[in-house]
Amino acid sequence: MLVGVPKEIKNQESRVGLTPASVKELVLRGHQVLVQRNAGVAIGLADSMYEGSGATIIDTAQEIFKRAEMIVKVKEPQPEECAMLRENQILYTYLHLAPDPEQTRALVQSGAVCIAYETITGANGGLPLLAPMSEVAGRMAIQAGAAHLEKSKGGMGLLLGGVPGVAPGHVVIIGAGVVGTNALQMAVGMGARVTILDKSVDRLRQLDLIFGNRVQTMFSNAHTIEEAVLDADLVIGGVLVPGAAAPKLVSHDLISRMKPGAVVVDVAIDQGGCFETSRATTHENPTFLVGQVVHYCVANMPGAVARTSTFALNNATIGHALALADKGWIKAMKVNPHLKNGLNVCQGKVTYEAVAHGLGYPYVPADNLLA
Repeated sequence: MLVGVPKEIKNQESRVGLTPASVKELVLRGHQVLVQRNAGVAIGLADSMYEGSGATIIDTAQEIFKRAEMIVKVKEPQPEECAMLRENQILYTYLHLAPDPEQTRALVQSGAVCIAYETITGANGGLPLLAPMSEVAGRMAIQAGAAHLEKSKGGMGLLLGGVPGVAPGHVVIIGAGVVGTNALQMAVGMGARVTILDKSVDRLRQLDLIFGNRVQTMFSNAHTIEEAVLDADLVIGGVLVPGAAAPKLVSHDLISRMKPGAVVVDVAIDQGGCFETSRATTHENPTFLVGQVVHYCVANMPGAVARTSTFALNNATIGHALALADKGWIKAMKVNPHLKNGLNVCQGKVTYEAVAHGLGYPYVPADNLLA
């Protein structure tokens, strides 16, 4: 198969779809790989490294989209990239379609086979291609939140870990999945006072066994969220409904009653955000104020640590990339139902139920297109 890797063009995005090591894996199996010039240079992956792994360097994204049978990216295609997709071309990347009707419409019109990293499932449960970026984002959320509690960045002027004789800050984490657990590890490590909320008592029990009295666990409902958020200095939103828009768990009214100078970090912003007041921001302009509460809602947080993120992502994505290249998408999905769960849009049809229902498209099960 002819595989193409265009340079990412989303604001402040330096990650790259394939590392030189991943390219080598594909080449060793007899596939050809086209990589756009300077696709990885910002994170120390020079064109010469790709050429050494067997890739061909191409000057323009237009040529890669025109020639490649499969496009491997990181972020969702931007409008000009959607316009270059063609019927039956495989697109393998993060999509996050539920809160993005414009992108969904463009992908439907393209007729391409669009596979979303974030809805591919794992043999032991979970979302293994989303997990590495959730790990990065969860850890970054505490870093970003701690930095924006500084007075010069709009916060209340609080050191998250405190000092002897001065109480630490209170971090509230909504959601105890991969994002929440990684945020929890960082917050505890910094010496903060931490409360984590989730609807799974079993998950809270696991965290209690690991962290003991260093964290407070609370069952998540409207009352406990309100109680915790009003006492918080930093709130991390880390909830996920796979493939669907994130639920709005913190209302505008609740934000308005938070401490002046408090910070909220919405890691769920790729799926629309879990704070009613959230709107997507960029690394260039990462925050905004609602009342006196700082909102950090960067939609590609792991892009700030693009080198770490690229290697972590490739560890998770390369297996399915090899399967798609070796077998073609139909056969690969027939033998692997977990990969099939990643099919979101295919040949003009929406094949992921939560996206179809959320955006008003007829739902066509993937199996109908694999027959």
